[in-house]
Amino acid sequence: MENVSSTISDLLLLEELGIPESSTYPVFFTLLFVYIGLIISNIGIIVMIIVERSLHQPMYLLFCNLSVNDILGNTFLLPPLLFDMISKNRLIHFNACVLQVFGAHTYGSASHTILIIMAIDRYVAICNPLQYSAIMTAKAVWTLSVSAWAFAIALVGILVSLSLRLSRCRSVIPNFYCDNASLFKLSCEDVSVNNIFGLFYTVVLLVSSMGSVAVTYIRIAVICWTKKNAELNSKAIQTCASHLVVYLIMLFAGFIIVIMHRFPEYPFLRRLVAILFHIVPGSLNPIIYGIQTKHLRNKILQVFSRKKGHS
Repeated sequence: MENVSSTISDLLLLEELGIPESSTYPVFFTLLFVYIGLIISNIGIIVMIIVERSLHQPMYLLFCNLSVNDILGNTFLLPPLLFDMISKNRLIHFNACVLQVFGAHTYGSASHTILIIMAIDRYVAICNPLQYSAIMTAKAVWTLSVSAWAFAIALVGILVSLSLRLSRCRSVIPNFYCDNASLFKLSCEDVSVNNIFGLFYTVVLLVSSMGSVAVTYIRIAVICWTKKNAELNSKAIQTCASHLVVYLIMLFAGFIIVIMHRFPEYPFLRRLVAILFHIVPGSLNPIIYGIQTKHLRNKILQVFSRKKGHS
C-alpha cells in the first residue's frame, strides 16, 4: 500500500491545453509538421556548417549553438505535448516534470546568452576587422560557446534546485507543461526565496542580454556613421541584420508571454503564446540566417543545385 501511495504521489496532473475536440487533429498535425520542419532545418544548417570548410568561421560556428538550443528546447516541449493531445493522458511523473522544467528554462536562458556572444562576434568583426582573426580564434569560439551554456545552465540549476528543496502538498500543475513557477506552486511552504531568485534570474538575464546587444549595436552604428565607408556599412547590414531580427523575435515572444500572464481570463491565448515562444524563433532562425547571410545562402543554393543536377 505504501508503494502505491508513493507511485501516486509522484504523478502530477497537467492542465488541459483547451483545444476543442474538433480541432485536436488539425492542431496536432500542424504542430507535428512544424516540429519536423524545425528539426530538419536546424540539423541541416548544423551539418552544412560542419561539412563545408568555407563555413568554418566564428559567426557560423556560433550560430550552431542557436540551432542546437532550438532543437533541444522544442524537443522538451512538443513531443510530450503531441503525445498528450492524442493519448488524452495529462499525467506526468515528477522526475519527467523536473526535466522539462530544466529544459524549458535552459532553452529560454541560452537563447539570450548565445545571442550575446553572437553580438560580441559581430562587434569585433565590424569594429576591429584587422584584428578579427587574431581575436576570434577557435579557442575563443569554444570559450564563448561554453561560457554561454555554462551561465544559462548555472542560473537554471539554482532556479530548479530552490524548487526541489520544497515539500509537495499538491499534484496539479497549473499549466499545460511544466515550468518552474508551476513546480514550486506544488508546495504549501513559503516560496518567497523562489520568487526573489526568480525575479533576480529574470533581471540578470534581461539586463545582461539587452544591455550587451544595445551597447554592441550602438558602437557598431557609431563606427559605421563616423567612417562613412560604403563597404563597411554594407557588411554591417548583411551580417548584423539577421542577428538583430532573430534577437528581436526572441525578445518579443518572451515579453508577450510575460504580458499574457497578467490576463488570466485568456487562458487559451496564454497557452498558444507559450507554444509560439518555442516554435516561432526555432523555425525562423534557420530561414533568417539562410536568406540574410549571403555566404550561407549561396552554400544552400549550391547544395540544391547539385541535387537537381544529379536528379
